[in-house]
Amino acid sequence: MILFSSRSVLLSVYYPQIFLILTSGSYLALSSVVALGANIICNKIPGLAPRQRAICQSRPDAIIVVGEGAQMGINECQYQFRYGRWNCSALGERTVFGQELRVGQSNDMENTSKVEASNGHSRPLDIVPSTEEKMTERGQWGNKVEFILSVAGEIIGLGNVWRFPYLCYKNGGGAFFIPYLIFLFACGIPVFFLETALGQYTSEGGITCWRKICPLFEGLGYGSQVIVALLNIYYIIVLAWAVFFLFNSFTWDLPWASCNNSWNTNSCMPFQKGNSSINHNENTTSPVIEFWERRVLRISSGIDHIGSLNWDLALCLAFAWVICYFCVWKGVKSTGKVVYFTATFPYVMLLVLLIRGVTLPGASIGIHFYLYPDINRLSDPQVWMDAGTQIFFSFAICLGCLTALGSYNKYNNNCYRDCVALCFLNSGTSFVAGFAIFSILGFMSYEQNVPISEVAESGPGLAFIAYPRAVTMMPFSPLWACFFFIMIVFLGLDSQFVCVESLVTAVVDMYPSVFRRKNRRELFILAVAIVSFFLGLIMLTEGGMYVFQLFDYYAASGMCLLFVAIFQTVCIGWVYGADRFYDNIEDMIGYRPSPAIKYCWLFFTPATCFGTFAFALIKYSPLKYNNDYVYPWWADGIGWILALSSMLCIPLCMAFKLYNTPGTLRERFVLLSTPSTDLPKTKQEQEALHTIFAADGESLHQKAPPSRDGYFPVGEKESHC
Repeated sequence: MILFSSRSVLLSVYYPQIFLILTSGSYLALSSVVALGANIICNKIPGLAPRQRAICQSRPDAIIVVGEGAQMGINECQYQFRYGRWNCSALGERTVFGQELRVGQSNDMENTSKVEASNGHSRPLDIVPSTEEKMTERGQWGNKVEFILSVAGEIIGLGNVWRFPYLCYKNGGGAFFIPYLIFLFACGIPVFFLETALGQYTSEGGITCWRKICPLFEGLGYGSQVIVALLNIYYIIVLAWAVFFLFNSFTWDLPWASCNNSWNTNSCMPFQKGNSSINHNENTTSPVIEFWERRVLRISSGIDHIGSLNWDLALCLAFAWVICYFCVWKGVKSTGKVVYFTATFPYVMLLVLLIRGVTLPGASIGIHFYLYPDINRLSDPQVWMDAGTQIFFSFAICLGCLTALGSYNKYNNNCYRDCVALCFLNSGTSFVAGFAIFSILGFMSYEQNVPISEVAESGPGLAFIAYPRAVTMMPFSPLWACFFFIMIVFLGLDSQFVCVESLVTAVVDMYPSVFRRKNRRELFILAVAIVSFFLGLIMLTEGGMYVFQLFDYYAASGMCLLFVAIFQTVCIGWVYGADRFYDNIEDMIGYRPSPAIKYCWLFFTPATCFGTFAFALIKYSPLKYNNDYVYPWWADGIGWILALSSMLCIPLCMAFKLYNTPGTLRERFVLLSTPSTDLPKTKQEQEALHTIFAADGESLHQKAPPSRDGYFPVGEKESHC
C-alpha cells in the first residue's frame, strides 16, 4: 500500500471548504458534500486502499470516519518507521513524509535499532531518512510518587511560608479562610485539574497542548511560557540570598547579631531583652537590617543608581544554577529522583521549626493574632483580592508547569484524585506553616515588649529580617538559622527547577526533531541556565533589589495569571467543550469527575477571575519599595511592558492565525477551533475507526483494537502498511 502525505485529514488544500465542513463535525452539512461529489472527495483522501475508497464513495455519511482512519494509518506508519519496527524504502519523487514510502521485503530490519514501547501513549513523529540519528524517547515518570512529589515541590514553595501566614494576620485572621476557601474551590482546584489533565491527555508541553486542543488559543501557551521565562530569571535570586545567609550561619556568632562589623553604622543598636524603648527607637537600626541592606544587598538610593555587582552574591547565584541544572538535565529521569529529597526535606525542617516555635515563651501571642477572626474585614474588597491572588501564586497555575508535569504521566493515571489531594496538601501546608512562623513572631513580640504588628513581615522581609532577628534571641542560634535557611533553599529549589523543566518541555515539544537528539536537550537546558544567570546578574547589583521588586510586582503579577486563567477556562469550557473534555478524562481515568468542576470551568471560574482581574486594574497603584521609595515613571513603564509581554501573546496570536488562515471569517474560526486528529481517541471513536479498517482486506490488520491513544499495539507482529 502506497501512502500519500497530506496536512489535512480528508482533503488536499485545494478543497478548504470541504475540509471545514468535515473537520468541524457538522453532519448537517453532508448535503453539501454530496453535492460536490463523493468521488472527488474520496479521491483526495490520502492513504486509502481500494476497498476503503469504494466504501467512501458508496457511503458519503462515512467520509469523516474513513478520512480519520486513513490519517491514523499514516500516523501509525510514521511512528513505526521512526522506531525501526517497519522497514520502508523510497520509491519515487511524490511526497509521503518527505518521500514516497512502501513497506520493504528485505531483512534490513535486523540492522535497525529496536526501541521498547513506552507504558504511555505514543505520538506520531516526523519521518527522516533512516541514516539520520534516531530521536530519543520523550520519557515518563518512573512511578506515581515521582509525579506527586514533583508537583508538590512546585506548588509548595516560599509563598506558603512567607506570604500566606502574613495575609491571614493582615486580613482578619481566621476570617480570611472564608474567601480563601471560596477561591480554592471556585478557581484553584478547577484550573489546577484542567492543566494537569490537559497535559496528561495530550502528552504535550505548555504550548503544543493548546495548539492541538484549539489552535486559535495557542497564544495561551506562549503567554504562560513568557511568564515562566521571566520567573526563571528572578525567582532564583531568592535562592542566592538564602545560600548567602546559609553560608554565614556556619559560625558561632551570627554576623547579624551584633554591631561590631565593618558594615555597621553608628546608629546600629543590638537587641536588648525587654527594653522596648531601645528596641523600637526610630533613631536606631537593628544589626539584622544593616546586615541585610548594607552587607547582602549593599542597596543604593534608587533604581536609577544600579551600581556595581555584588560578586559574592553572583557566586551564590552560580551555585544555585549549577544545582538546578543537574536536577533537570536528564529530564524526568533526574527530576523524578531528586524530588524524593527536595520535596520532603522542607517538611522535616518545617516540623522542627514548628516544634521549636510553639515551645517558646510568647508563642501563644503570635498564634492568637494569626487565627483570631475579624469578620468585619470581609467587607474590604482587598481581602478577597489577596485571597484570589494567593491561590494563583501558591498553586502555580497558568504557568504551564502543571501541564508539563502531567504530560509525563501514563495515559490512564488517575489525575483527578491526584489533583484534589495535592490541592489540599498545599493549603494544609500553608496553614501549618502559619503556626511555625507566628509562634516565632509572638516570641519576638514577647522578648522585645512591642506589639506584634511591629515584628510581622511578609515576603523577603520575613525570611531575611524578621526570622534572622528571631533566631538571635534563641539558644544555639546558628543551628536554628541553618535549619531555617536550608528549608528556604529547598522550598525555592524544586519550584525553580520545575519552572525550568516547564520551559524546556514546551520548547522541545515544539521542535522534537531538533532537540530530541543525543545531548541536545541537555545543551538546551544549559543554554537556558546560562542566559538566565547573566540576565539575573542585574538584580545582584547595588540597585538590583529595585529591579527584583519590579519583576515581582509586574512580570508574574496576579493580573497576568488571572488574564491567562480567563482564556483557559473559556477555551476548554466553551470552545473545545466541557463535556467533550469530560469524555476524554473519563477515557483516561475510567469515570467522570464531579460535575461541579465542569460548571466551574463554564461559569464560576471565568466570572470570578474576570471580577478579580477588573478589581486589580481599578485598585492599581504604582510600585513603591518599603512604602517609601517611589519608582520613576519609566520604571513603571518597563514594568507594564513585562506584564503585557505575556498577556498580549493571546490576542496577538489569535489575530495572526486568523489573518494567515484561508477562507471566510466563519470558516477560519471553525478551522482554528478544530482539535488535532493526533489527539487520543475515546473508546467510541476507536470502535468507529476499527469498523472501517476491519472491512478492508488491504489496509492495516490487527488482532487487537487500537490502544487508548488511537495507535495500534507496537508488539503486533502482523501489522503492516
